[in-house]
Amino acid sequence: MNLKPSLYVFFLLLFSQPLFAQDKAQLTQLLINFLHATDSAEQHQRFWADDLIYTSSAGSRFGKAEIMAGFAPSSDTEEGSENEGDTVQTYAAEDVDIRLFGTTAVVAFKLVGTSAGNEGAHTTYYFNTGTFVKRAGQWQAVAWQATKIPESD
Repeated sequence: MNLKPSLYVFFLLLFSQPLFAQDKAQLTQLLINFLHATDSAEQHQRFWADDLIYTSSAGSRFGKAEIMAGFAPSSDTEEGSENEGDTVQTYAAEDVDIRLFGTTAVVAFKLVGTSAGNEGAHTTYYFNTGTFVKRAGQWQAVAWQATKIPESD
């Protein structure tokens, strides 16, 4: 009986588990960092791959260039024009499910978006699914799908 194939599989499984755990931890931290700084161009630059395909909950499809264009200064913007009563938007992830396939990962979660302002607070929920690829040691989203969860009555 040849034990070489069995030993190979045993050692492969033994040593791959810490790598999977490390990749899941990296993806979880990447998601948390991103959701806590969605107003940061640097976070968007880091999170999205240059070849991103993003499908929004409104049915629009676009890429990273369109997202990054939203951070360009507008000629309509005046310094000091922010009001103290402006709405503050915060995001969190619930029910995060990360599935690894080598250097590719699928991250599915429930996005919780909370708007707080003069009118009070309002929470909106979305199902998000992102496909990430690990390139040069860094995970980045190459595809994204967002679906708004209808409000319950």
